[in-house]
Amino acid sequence: MSLLATIHGPDDLKSLTPGELVALAQEVRDRLIECCSVTGGHIGASLGVVELSIAILREFDSPTDKVVWDVGHQAYAWKLLTGRNDRFPTLRTTGGLSGFLKRDESPHDQFGAGHAGTALSAAVGMATARDLQGGKNKVIAVVGDGALTCGLVYEALNNAGHSTRDIILIVNDNGMSISPNVGAISKLLGSIVANPRTNRVREAIKKVTFRIGDVLGDGVVSLARNVEESVKNLFSEGMLFEELGFRYFGPIDGHDLDKLRETLAFVRDMDGPRVIHVLTTKGKGFSFAEANREKWHGLAAYDRVTGEALKKASGTPTWTQVFGDSMVALGEEHSQVVLITAAMPSGTGASAFQKAHPSRFFDVGIAEGHGVTFAAGLATQGMRPVVAIYSTFLQRGYDNIIHDVAVQHLPVVFAMDRAGLVGEDGQTHMGLYDIAYMLAIPGMVVAAPKDADELVGLLRTALAHDGPFCVRYPRDKTPSDPNPVASVPAVPFGTWEELRPGRDVAVIGTGTMALVALAAAEQLATEGVDAAAINARFIKPLDTAMLDTIAASCSLIVTVEEGTVVNGFGAWLAAHMQRTHPQVRVLTCGVADELVMQAPRADQLAHFGLTPADVAATVRTALANAPVR
Repeated sequence: MSLLATIHGPDDLKSLTPGELVALAQEVRDRLIECCSVTGGHIGASLGVVELSIAILREFDSPTDKVVWDVGHQAYAWKLLTGRNDRFPTLRTTGGLSGFLKRDESPHDQFGAGHAGTALSAAVGMATARDLQGGKNKVIAVVGDGALTCGLVYEALNNAGHSTRDIILIVNDNGMSISPNVGAISKLLGSIVANPRTNRVREAIKKVTFRIGDVLGDGVVSLARNVEESVKNLFSEGMLFEELGFRYFGPIDGHDLDKLRETLAFVRDMDGPRVIHVLTTKGKGFSFAEANREKWHGLAAYDRVTGEALKKASGTPTWTQVFGDSMVALGEEHSQVVLITAAMPSGTGASAFQKAHPSRFFDVGIAEGHGVTFAAGLATQGMRPVVAIYSTFLQRGYDNIIHDVAVQHLPVVFAMDRAGLVGEDGQTHMGLYDIAYMLAIPGMVVAAPKDADELVGLLRTALAHDGPFCVRYPRDKTPSDPNPVASVPAVPFGTWEELRPGRDVAVIGTGTMALVALAAAEQLATEGVDAAAINARFIKPLDTAMLDTIAASCSLIVTVEEGTVVNGFGAWLAAHMQRTHPQVRVLTCGVADELVMQAPRADQLAHFGLTPADVAATVRTALANAPVR
């Protein structure tokens, strides 16, 4: 029997010898590579923290000690070692394990983690609750170095350092978030790692402190620690953490189990805020993932022998690819166009623009709010910024969108990738709320293309508009190949497109649902129902002229959207029709008011009745209950 098969929880780790722990680490890596080759997932960072996961579980007492992981990307080894090995092949599948941390999945998952930067804030809250309740447990936050580009982490550092509470921050430094890290903090961590003199001094000081504590006991160790801190302040780039009130230890080889355990055990028995800087290799132990750490951050099923994707990319391009290629061409046409992303140049397709127009490309790191306000500043000086951020991540910059862009009516374009249902990434990554949250902002234009050419056309319209403008599109392939960018005109502002005329009922779809509306209308036509199909490419403003025409003949409108029905497109249109044409009944099809679990995107669409057959059935039932006049 393998060692991993005997591990059902942290207690099973504590009896293993150092040699067995090393062997266990290899088994964990093998298991990760095997299972993720079938399910896909975020394997790179998880391979890098295998030894760290083992060491934490060995030296601390989870779940009594609270271990908070920043982003579930790091947590696959943690899942294997905390009783979920048997279920691990169900990762990211319908009804299976989540690809991220979930409190209701295991008592060892202390805090749900989907977006980077949350762990330390949550850990400070847990440490405060512990102290108020008279507890003695330890609280540990494991934060990736990429998250140190996120402002929330510094708010938590400031608060934790000031509080002097007993809390441990482990910085998992692999030099990456999804793509290589950017900014001054990355350079600072790099200088700590790269300075051999600093490292030698720090290690010597630490060894002296360890020995004094072992030989003379607690009575003298505080003096030794004061000496240690004073000397480290002279020689250590770790002063950033020291000045914020954290005692700094590191950097530590994150793949040296003995060193990790020794350091964790020593730091565990201290009090107050302290930080351990751990160096890991993203994709450790899997040659393909080590060689291309950005590509192997997360991906679909692959051949574990060759590293090749099992499903070869074929057919039409993805929406992301169309956006990236379009921005390159539009950047050539307009010298004032700049492109901003938040640590996602490849994920958003922005890397193409980065290569073509490097001086006009800006990666701000995991700092969505800053990215939005940075864009606003650019816009005040005549530039035309496009902010490319996943729908779910742009939520983090919502206040900035309102106060810094909309209030000043600045021409900033928001390109919202992964809008709608995102499949296997599950609850934290669903882009279901952008229609609702953007509709609420005065002066914001909200648009969604039905196909690749319309995406290009809407980007042209957006760049010509004199105020804030957002375009949403899904994580999927486009329904057809695009034409050359230069041949695609701008979409006339505020206009809808009649895809099929009809007089009995109008099925109005937006974005991905426009072609679903057309297919549903054509199906209804075979049944004798004269259904119009409308492409509502502008969600805001509404095409009131077309709505007046529809109201003249149709007594029923059915809206279809790949987003929440609560305060979404259908609700927005229904409110308008109630004021202007109260005789017209409006029904909405969309995503119900519930959190969406991981599953293939096609299954999610079917679950919420967003297929042509489902929409046709909705129309059929509505007409049966209220005959057409």
